[in-house]
Amino acid sequence: MNVFRNVKYWYSSGFLFLFFITWSVWWSFYSIWLNQNLGLTGSQTGTIFSINSFASLTFMFLYGIIQDKIGTKKYILWFQSVLLMGTGPFLIYVYEPLLQTNFLMGAVLGGIFFGAGFIGGVAFLESYTEKISRKYHFEFGKTRMWGSIGYAAATLSAGILLSINPHLNFWAASVAGIGFFLLTWTFKVDEPEEDKEKASSLSVKDILSVLKLKKFWLLLVYLFGTACIYTVYDVQLFPVYFTEQFTDVATGQQVYGYLNSFQVFIESAMLFAAPFIVNKIGAKQALILAGFVMGSRIIGSGLADGPVSISLVKLLHAFELPIMLIAVFKYIALNFDARMSATIYLIGFKVSGEVGVIVFSNLIGRLLDATSFETTYFVLGTIVYGFTILSIFLLSKHRKKEENRSYRTTYQEAEGSA
Repeated sequence: MNVFRNVKYWYSSGFLFLFFITWSVWWSFYSIWLNQNLGLTGSQTGTIFSINSFASLTFMFLYGIIQDKIGTKKYILWFQSVLLMGTGPFLIYVYEPLLQTNFLMGAVLGGIFFGAGFIGGVAFLESYTEKISRKYHFEFGKTRMWGSIGYAAATLSAGILLSINPHLNFWAASVAGIGFFLLTWTFKVDEPEEDKEKASSLSVKDILSVLKLKKFWLLLVYLFGTACIYTVYDVQLFPVYFTEQFTDVATGQQVYGYLNSFQVFIESAMLFAAPFIVNKIGAKQALILAGFVMGSRIIGSGLADGPVSISLVKLLHAFELPIMLIAVFKYIALNFDARMSATIYLIGFKVSGEVGVIVFSNLIGRLLDATSFETTYFVLGTIVYGFTILSIFLLSKHRKKEENRSYRTTYQEAEGSA
């Protein structure tokens, strides 16, 4: 059966589509809103990002352990639904007033909400839909593509809404959250006894035993030095720098929205093709390739001069993200117990990234305040290049050939049955 006739594929895609609409309609302009609408300094913005990341760590640990224990049951989906629907009221009536009157309290409450609902939530949802894709026999990249389409669809209008009133973005997020709730309501997932036994046989001790594996920590070294620094650059620095390339900030915000949408549409097409690329060159080589692209985009931002060149640099993200995302899941599947995929993905990929954001956000904000965007970009890009080169020697090759061949066969059979 064709994958597009698979009902579970469309539910899985729908979850990602609506989640990314809910998130991107305000998150893609989050640093712009903090800096230009609320008037926060680079240091204050860095503090907020650090607190957001710190709070999200707890939820990532919990989501990973709980999801591996309960398999594909919907408990965390329900929790996510409530948070997504409450995005608008929280941002408008709680978060914004507190940041202006009691900065620290607002930052802490925001960190808890964003950590549970979005920063930790996206990690959970990607891991959950990856489990669904393996269970119902379709390639994860083909369903994750719809998350990028949702992101692009939202950012297409988000820049216009932001220039009118940021509250419109926040209410739009809640509307998409209602759609996510309704989808969760109607989604039915099969729980055969065999699956229940596999999940129940996995103890917390088994899950946490991954922390004793050397290759797990070497993966963290790569992610810490590449993806986490890149995240700080892409979310905290780049949107503000981009809008400053225009004589009028409002025009910059609108162009950023259009470009973001165009970039993410390219990204969605790449997500469809990324599994083929990663399978062709190998998961480790794909991770190294993604690292070099990330470093090139950061340094390229410092070299760009004007709206056209900075726009071309931004489009590199459409090629890096799909390869990185698919390569991480393939690397985990090839080197670790598949039953613990959620834990390894959330702790290995997402938690390491957020720890890096905690460590680097405030420091990068201070560096920016003391120097310039260009200098900051050269420093960050050099660090990413250094960790990528180091990881050529640190990351593991695929497990023994018969296991690697078995993994590929599983996916080929899945594609055939889908």
